[in-house]
Amino acid sequence: MIDVGVAIEHLHNRHPTPIIHCDLKPSNILLDKDMVAQVGDFGVAKLLGEGDVMKQTVTLATIGYMALEFGSTGIVSIKCDVYSYGIILIETFTNKKPTDNFFFSEEVTIRHWMESSLPKEAIEIADVDLLKR
Repeated sequence: MIDVGVAIEHLHNRHPTPIIHCDLKPSNILLDKDMVAQVGDFGVAKLLGEGDVMKQTVTLATIGYMALEFGSTGIVSIKCDVYSYGIILIETFTNKKPTDNFFFSEEVTIRHWMESSLPKEAIEIADVDLLKR
């Protein structure tokens, strides 16, 4: 997961024209032959102009991974990718997807579920298989 964070940091801060991926999710993270994570599928990515920190768009991202402000306003910023990365980390450590039926039936997001569970229930929400290793 560190490789993904480094890739996002490069897109946002090291690339000559900052890039917002806009659809960061597990299926867009691939492993190369050395098991290094690579971010792919830049089909809906947005380039920021010089001095810009956000951009208006009608592009749709994947439900569960997009920042709420993106879904409601169509304004994207690098914060949207950071939010998606956080959701991916939560998914990795809990073995729950933001699209699981539980989150739709309870009308709560995976982010809010995680926030309400910490710090008291950290062991209960962690993926049991991850703890065994």
